[in-house]
Amino acid sequence: MLEKLRERLQAHRPSRLSGVHPQAAVLLPIVARAEPTLLFTQRTAHLSQHAGQVAFPGGKREPEDSDLLTTALRETREEIALAPERVEIIGRLSDVFSLYGLRVTPFVGVIAPDLPLVAEPGEIEAIFEVPLRHFLDDCRSHTDVIPVDDRPWYVPSYPFEGRTIWGLSAMMLVELLAVGFECDIALDRKPAQGELRYHPQRRRSIAARPDRSS
Repeated sequence: MLEKLRERLQAHRPSRLSGVHPQAAVLLPIVARAEPTLLFTQRTAHLSQHAGQVAFPGGKREPEDSDLLTTALRETREEIALAPERVEIIGRLSDVFSLYGLRVTPFVGVIAPDLPLVAEPGEIEAIFEVPLRHFLDDCRSHTDVIPVDDRPWYVPSYPFEGRTIWGLSAMMLVELLAVGFECDIALDRKPAQGELRYHPQRRRSIAARPDRSS
């Protein structure tokens, strides 16, 4: 499974968002178990942004970061004590634009099972894993329909053991599933079945547009 994923991601040409925006990067850590899993964090409840939410490890780019991969690995080490040398980067996904005006770049990496990870108590409430099969089997509870600049995006919401993977993390997951595992899933297409939950219209800067030239 992971070898095919590696091949497909290396052949993938992710889109980038153009325009001048604050940058951030996250790591999608795949744990190389016999049944592979994805590693997530749950933010602490007292944070001013993303309080209590499930997310991939990562954060804002700092001036000393040489590139966005450095950002993703540095933030991951700070949040869960995962050393960069323990991560095999196998690909990059398309930029996504957050509600807070950040251009977020996701990287996909493979890590060994049972590493001695430690949650940074000021930011991270918990570190947990979800079997990849949970997403491959499309175990969504519903789909959030989010109109952005008059265009609907169909974002799945995945419950797992009392937590929910949704929003920006779910958007990244859709591309991982579609590209890496050839699943019939897309953000710009209504799913064949299931509940749709409609959200208010959102606007983003006209400068934040996909750029597939690079």
